[in-house]
Amino acid sequence: MHTPIHPLSSLFKQLGLPDDAQGIDQFITSHSPLKPELHLADAFFWSEGQRQMLRDELLEDADWAEVIDQLDVLLRKGRSE
Repeated sequence: MHTPIHPLSSLFKQLGLPDDAQGIDQFITSHSPLKPELHLADAFFWSEGQRQMLRDELLEDADWAEVIDQLDVLLRKGRSE
């Protein structure tokens, strides 16, 4: 398994969210767990621009896709690292 091109903090920065460790932990804690049937981009807490970025990057299997998948997993189980 290889490391994603972008770290989680870069994804948060790209989404316009606090990208320090405390901000990321706080976001994950306050928005998890997501329901299994809910697509990440359909969650209520995204703006339309954030939602579109997540959808587009996953659809294109772009270099952001791996870290978006990582965020999806974290939001489904909560931060336990």
